[in-house]
Amino acid sequence: QVQVAESGGGSVQAGGSLRLSCAVSGYPWRRLWAAWFRQAPGKEREGVAAIASDGIDGITRYPDSVKDRFTISKHNAKNVVYLQMNSLKPEDTAMYYCAADAGAPIPTMLQPAEYNYWGQGTQVTVSS
Repeated sequence: QVQVAESGGGSVQAGGSLRLSCAVSGYPWRRLWAAWFRQAPGKEREGVAAIASDGIDGITRYPDSVKDRFTISKHNAKNVVYLQMNSLKPEDTAMYYCAADAGAPIPTMLQPAEYNYWGQGTQVTVSS
């Protein structure tokens, strides 16, 4: 059974940075695809970053709203996925979720339905 656990959320002022961590266990790490999603109150869950499994090097996906500000990466020795968030804005305030899957999350890598395993979420609050 794949288990996913996020950490690293908190409160920060606009323009600041946070790094979220996602520990994944229970499945061969190198075959996992992973992504970060967020959901603000009253809004749909949206994908903010995704990264391919190790068999497909270097593929990442970001929506335009966070491109050049957010970076997803993997630490293979620790089985951890990171989301580095820079230049944070108040509109980035949301619950952030990590998701993982053993199958390729096609076609977009950024739709919630493309992932089967989810963490409980970590809150990020950005004040102006």
